[in-house]
Amino acid sequence: MLQQHTKFGAADKGGVEIIAFSELSQLATFNLSEDIKQKAEKFAVKNDGQYFYQLGDRMTVICKVKSDADPSRQAEQFRMAGSAILPAVKAFEEQSIFVRCADAAYGTALAEGFSLASYSFDIYKKVKSEYRPDYIGVDGAKSDALNVLRWMITGNFLARDLVNEPLIKLTATMFSERLVSIGKEVGFSVEVLNKTNIESLRMGGLLGVNKGSVDPPTFSILEYKPSKPRNTKPLILVGKGVMYDTGGLSLKPTAGSMDSMKSDMGGAAAVSGAITAIAGMKSDVWVMGLIPATDNRPGGNAITPGDILHMYDGTSVEVLNTDAEGRLILGDALAFAKKYNPDLVIDLATLTGAAVIAVGRQGICAMGKLDDKTYSGLEKAGHEMHERLVRLPLWPEYKAMLKSTVADMKNIGGREAGTITAGKFLEHFTDYPWVHLDIAAPTFLDSSDGYRPVGGTGAGVRLLTQFVVNHYAKS
Repeated sequence: MLQQHTKFGAADKGGVEIIAFSELSQLATFNLSEDIKQKAEKFAVKNDGQYFYQLGDRMTVICKVKSDADPSRQAEQFRMAGSAILPAVKAFEEQSIFVRCADAAYGTALAEGFSLASYSFDIYKKVKSEYRPDYIGVDGAKSDALNVLRWMITGNFLARDLVNEPLIKLTATMFSERLVSIGKEVGFSVEVLNKTNIESLRMGGLLGVNKGSVDPPTFSILEYKPSKPRNTKPLILVGKGVMYDTGGLSLKPTAGSMDSMKSDMGGAAAVSGAITAIAGMKSDVWVMGLIPATDNRPGGNAITPGDILHMYDGTSVEVLNTDAEGRLILGDALAFAKKYNPDLVIDLATLTGAAVIAVGRQGICAMGKLDDKTYSGLEKAGHEMHERLVRLPLWPEYKAMLKSTVADMKNIGGREAGTITAGKFLEHFTDYPWVHLDIAAPTFLDSSDGYRPVGGTGAGVRLLTQFVVNHYAKS
């Protein structure tokens, strides 16, 4: 079930008031007392931060936000300011927050950062540390924008919860069961294919990765279809659901390399969170999700380097590294997506460590075959949500790196261009507009970054939700 999260609405009296500005001239718009205004002006000359002022029974926070000429970067500054304010407000144990900015869009961004920063995963602790405001009002914000924000955060928190759950609490079967419950709660359908169904479909990639596990795989088909959808063909989101990754027989060798591998289903979590957000806000966009799920273990009849698997579409794949497993289960899902004649397919996966090396924790590696308008629209949503994309090429020469001497292709391309050759492998299973997002870098953090916490961050949910809002917007 979904956790109950903050409600958003119009600004009102009571609780904590947050007044935020990026330029001194904006102070005149807030009708402040001369005393507060003078103190704020004096503070703002030297500081980009926050200024606290206690007024009777109400706490007023006056916050000077760093100014930036780029609207997307300016919105991020307001989000970060919101996360910075949270500890002081939390100390006062206030549950109602009211945000005032000269621009309601930036006020909404501050509320977003404040709410995202309030997340905690402490369901297994005796002493709970959770603080989450009951209500956040944003002066001047439109109800539609606040509805999108509410569900975007709800979807993001769901993805964080899913990533943070350990395997013992979230096997592939448990994950699919949870999706069924959430679908009933929010309003989207979930069909779960069990191992027998998957065997009948001959999804050799998913079945192959699962051979080393005692827990069966699942393949979940999520669908949100409004009565009058704006798109005549579905937008399909595909998420890698490796619930835990040991590397299989190609066991991960380095110290600490398995510690965060419960996060290897971050793509599946992002798809689940995005569809929850899209359905919850009652969008008029038809969206589907395909989630192949299994853990990757070295037990039982685990596949070995040199084995050959036959994928859903009949492609034979020589497995030379069992730790390159995500692309195997995604290949089945991408080939399966063809039956729905999709408008667009976006897959998300914590696919390669090379993506972390390439862009660090601040970016998502993107590659695919899209028209430039759609690709640019996805990049725009990424900038707006500060989940930014870095385009990588899928030149024909990379296909040669996947050539096998005994099968149609092999599952790794060698040391060079590891993120790209993984994407090139996935491209083989597509014949429709498609983009691959490697979210390995931002999905799980060892240290907090503003409103992005230690552990699961929900990376991809806000990006996908904003893309749907923008790309399928009413003309």
